[in-house]
Amino acid sequence: AEDEITLFERDMKEFWIQFKISYSTEQINQTAALRDLCKETIEALSEKWSKKLKEEDLMIDKIQEYNNEILQQSKYVAEKEEQLTEIKLKLNEEEEQQKNLTDSIQELKEELMKKMEIKSSKNEAAKEKVERVSKIKTLFKERLGLEMRRIHDEQLQFIFRHINHKDPDKPYMFTLSINEQGDYEVTSCTPPLDCIAELQLKLRETNNFSAFVANIRKAFTALSYK
Repeated sequence: AEDEITLFERDMKEFWIQFKISYSTEQINQTAALRDLCKETIEALSEKWSKKLKEEDLMIDKIQEYNNEILQQSKYVAEKEEQLTEIKLKLNEEEEQQKNLTDSIQELKEELMKKMEIKSSKNEAAKEKVERVSKIKTLFKERLGLEMRRIHDEQLQFIFRHINHKDPDKPYMFTLSINEQGDYEVTSCTPPLDCIAELQLKLRETNNFSAFVANIRKAFTALSYK
């Protein structure tokens, strides 16, 4: 009986030893399997999140690239708007200058037309005066011993004779022209007369040419007796 008990105890001991060994091995295997599963899961999640993070990084880079492109486009548009504003200002300035130039040209045209009308009127008046003087040329020559000559620059030279009783052929002369204002102007007088300026003024006031010539002849005659 003692041997059976001893044998039973030994068998029970071996059983517990085998049970423990078997349980420990299974636990170890389960733990290792769980660890491997966790590792695989973690690796899969890590790969998944790493890929997702990379995609997000790429998306962020793309968004930043788009933002930079939008910024560049905005700068480009702002520069073009500024250039357009400058062009508009220049166009406005050129239009204003063109308007001023057109106005100036029109004013010059009007002024030129007025001057041409005045010049034409003066030329007509001068022509009439010269013609009137020419018409009475014969009369003066016959009655006053006067000879008239047309000389350079449309001037008339008046030559009196039969003034000096001692020397009837001695010439007394003066030259008459019409100035830019359309007035009579004595340009020379030989011999000189002190009253020539007064007689010229009176001619301009009265426009009586016959009286002017007669008064000069009288002045030459008076001078011949001095």
